[in-house]
Order: sequence, then C-alpha cells, then structure tokens
Amino acid sequence: MDGHRGHPGRSARAPDTRQGRPADGRNPMNTAEFAAAQWTRATGAGIDPHEYRRVTAGLTSVADWGPAFSRTGRACVERAERAGSSVSAGEYLLMAARWFHLATLAPYAEAGRAAAEADQALSRALTVLEPEARRVSGEGFTGWLRGPSDAPGTVVVVPGLDSAKEEFLGVASALLARGLAVFAMDGPGQGALAATSVLTPDYEQVVGRVVDALGVARIGLVGLSLGGYYAARTAALEPRVAAVATVSGPFRLDWDGLPPPVRDIMTRRAAGADPARAFARAVDLADLAPRITAPLLVVDGGQDVIPGVTNGEPLARLAPHGTYLPVPHGDHLLGNARSDWLAPLADHIAHTLAGAAE
Repeated sequence: MDGHRGHPGRSARAPDTRQGRPADGRNPMNTAEFAAAQWTRATGAGIDPHEYRRVTAGLTSVADWGPAFSRTGRACVERAERAGSSVSAGEYLLMAARWFHLATLAPYAEAGRAAAEADQALSRALTVLEPEARRVSGEGFTGWLRGPSDAPGTVVVVPGLDSAKEEFLGVASALLARGLAVFAMDGPGQGALAATSVLTPDYEQVVGRVVDALGVARIGLVGLSLGGYYAARTAALEPRVAAVATVSGPFRLDWDGLPPPVRDIMTRRAAGADPARAFARAVDLADLAPRITAPLLVVDGGQDVIPGVTNGEPLARLAPHGTYLPVPHGDHLLGNARSDWLAPLADHIAHTLAGAAE
C-alpha cells in the first residue's frame, strides 16, 4: 500500500499526518519524523537525496510539506526555462514532475493543483526529450506511451493508492532500456485523475480499455503498491495480459486493521468512508490468484509491514506460474533496495513478452 508510513520495520503504528499526531494520540509527529518516513519513497522516485534533505530541513510543520515541495517543483520549471539545451530543459522538467507529485503525499489544500502541475511537467518533458512519445487518454485513464513502435512488447505501469505515473519513472526507464514500449498511466482516483474520479476495484475494465486504445494484442503489467492488486486482478480477468509483476502489492486488506492515515487517504480517494470500506473489502486475491495464467513475479520487502495488509507471498504461492522475490531489508516500494529487484523485474517482463511474441 502507498500512504504515510513510519520508519522501515515499525509496523505497530503509522503516523496520523492529517492531524499531525500518531494514531495513538501521543506527542505530535514532527517534520523530521515525517521526512524520514518518506525518505526512501522520495529517493526511490528519483529525488536527489541532498536536495531532499535541504528542502525538508526547512520545514517547521507537516502542513508546510506540500507548499515547500511545490515551490521546489516550480524552481525546477524555472531552471528548465533558463536551460541552455533542450536536453537540460527536459531533465529539469522530469525532476519538477517528481517534486510536484511528492507534494501531494501530505495533506495539502492545493494537492489537486500539484498533481496537475506534475502532469504538465511530465508532458512538457516528454515532448522535448521524446518527440515520438504519445499521450493516450480514455474513459478512466490517461498516460504516456513511450518506446519504439516495433517493440517486442508493451508494458502498462500501474500506480497505487496515492502514487501516480510521475513516481515510477525509474521503472519505466528500466523497461525502456530493454527495448519495450511502456505506457505509464493514471487510473481512477490516481494522479491527474484524482480530482475528478474515485477508486474502483474493477481495474481490469480500465486496463482493458487501455489495451484497446493502444491497439496491441497483449501486454505486460507492472503494478506497484495498491497497483500490485490491480495488476494481479487484471491478470486473472483480462486474457491479453501475457506477463505480470507486482511490487509491494497487497494480497488482502482488512479495513478495521488499517492504520488511520491509510483509511483517511482511501476515504478521500473513494469519496467517502462507506465506499472506501467497500473498496477495501474487495481487495482479496484468494479466489483470483489461481486464475492468473501469465508468468507472475511478486516482489515484497521484508521490512514492509502494515497492519491490515496481507503481503504478496500467498499470491505467488497460489498463482500457477508465480515466483516470489522477497527482499529481507526492503521497505514499502523497496526504494532502499532497488538493485535487488528492479533489474530482475524488468528482465522477467522483457523475457516473458519476447517469448509470447515468438
């Protein structure tokens, strides 16, 4: 699951950042704790660790998080406009997209604006750096298709509860480096669509429309955090999925056991507590896992422990062609252990799609 998390390995309590207090009502959570909780997520997304420290060191409240990260994103945009080459401009814009997205991770009145600015910065960056990249949008989805038109396969990258396409540029780069085409998307309640749509468990319908819009015969799927549930569910129900991988994806959710911050985020993204509770009840892969016929790689971090979340080992065990890759020191999304899983994941997708195309 995405959402606000404590330090790796601290599973008993997650900080209630909406009120600035831990879930048990102890002393208010300070900005240093919040910044430490988001450290590997931010650096895993490609943020420079030194700049991250400079930005977060100046915060006096968690409420300052969104404005400070948005200002940093706008500074990157200004650097892009002063850049001496189109490549430099594009690189600054990619960094701006990351900062704008991360601005939305703490409660922020202008989170919708930050998400829109992230989307705009990514669009400007790809227009400059990859003129062949193509924006593709449809009912319940939007994203960018990148890579060669004659690629041996196309991979759809699915974000999670409060993540977005701008967070997983490194995953897209690893897949592109292996000659694949990549469609990094936002779906219902995610990223650029968070302000105008709500979460849906029936993500296979969204991916089905994506495949139709891309005009391909089969796809690979990579799902991260809650996107791992979406990817596994889709692989069970959408026959055009030929390869699938999940990273920190939940096998099952227990609404009552989830930390308050995660329930808060889910409530906002689902537009109410009742639909959020119903959504959480739907997240259960026990019946669907045996129906996943595509080769499946499940990546879990051993330090990724959230109350109310069953991680991916049962998914790998129940799927007919499931492989489990546990990383004992990995935290949620394994931003602290990328070398342990990113290359194997990209190779799994590339090799499987190449075999499917033969």
